[in-house]
Amino acid sequence: MDYEVIVAGGSVSGLLCAREIARLGHSVLVIEEDYEIGTPEHCGGVVSVSGIEELGVVPTRGTLENKIRSASIISPAGKSFTLDARAQKVVVLDRRDFDKQIAHQAKNNGAEIRVRTSLKEINGEEVKTSEGVLKCNIIVDARGVSSLIHKDRGGMLQSAQYEVYADWIKKDRIEVYFDQEKYPGFFAWIIPTQTDVAKVGVAGKGINAAVTLENFLSQKGKHSVVRKIFAPIWIKGPIENFVTKNIVTIGDAAGQSKPTTAGGIYSCGLGGIFAGRAISKYLESGNQPDLLKYQNAWSEKFDHEFQNMLLARKLLERFDNKAIDKLFESVTPQILEEISKEGTFDFHTVSLAKLLGVKGSVKTVQAILGSEFRRLLT
Repeated sequence: MDYEVIVAGGSVSGLLCAREIARLGHSVLVIEEDYEIGTPEHCGGVVSVSGIEELGVVPTRGTLENKIRSASIISPAGKSFTLDARAQKVVVLDRRDFDKQIAHQAKNNGAEIRVRTSLKEINGEEVKTSEGVLKCNIIVDARGVSSLIHKDRGGMLQSAQYEVYADWIKKDRIEVYFDQEKYPGFFAWIIPTQTDVAKVGVAGKGINAAVTLENFLSQKGKHSVVRKIFAPIWIKGPIENFVTKNIVTIGDAAGQSKPTTAGGIYSCGLGGIFAGRAISKYLESGNQPDLLKYQNAWSEKFDHEFQNMLLARKLLERFDNKAIDKLFESVTPQILEEISKEGTFDFHTVSLAKLLGVKGSVKTVQAILGSEFRRLLT
């Protein structure tokens, strides 16, 4: 064998998986099709400090772009409420630098990394790459959303995200805009990275993401765009099987990003860690059940939360703008205070349930979801 494990994809999940495999004494190669780890930067980079710590990464000063103090949520009619995010310790990462930091960890543990090398074909233990054929015991698919396109296009939304300079950007406040006519099934966002600089994006079902984002920016006011990124996002939750024979699927390729926001640094990152540890155990024992412990570990951690996120997504897709505006009218300062103090960024359906359960909105929600609504409140 050339390597015990080959990881296709050098993003957070793939690199963390390789870090764990190498740390536990096994040979692993990461192949990344782009010319640089961390490029292109599809992600908004928003994560909690506790989430990063659980991934075993202490961000450097260059990696930590910004600290978020609040989040403003805006309805189609311009109604809004603001959540205090200080207790949740939410930060914005420079994803390029963050990915490189994990790559450095993996390399220090003994992993090998090759850029400008893509996966072409898997045939048993043979892996055909753009640089030739290699042999391995386990192949890890960490190639992101592109691995899911042939499985279910209904779980994809088109998105666009620009890096923008503008004086209307609030340095420590994320803004989220709901409008089912402009961004059906999703929203527009402004994620500040520093003074007067932000990642501004949109996503939605059946939209032209570029045109929609240009319209959003023109309504916000004068601005300069320095970088544009277009990429599909996955909002349908995890795939059924993370392990098939000698192929292990992790991260976005396994649908491990949040169905509500498509964010996945924490959930995808832990997917990579769980997979790396299970693969190492399997390489030592040769017992297939050891490999399957990866999916069990991830499911135990995230299944309940993801099921509730999918339920919340079902609700969002059935809401029209009138229903969204009505929901905003019923949000009280007391509810906002409870969410700000008690909510967690990485597991946020408790906060969603509080919003959907406020007086004046319960009847609307129950009319749309019926008995399913009770699941979100438990």
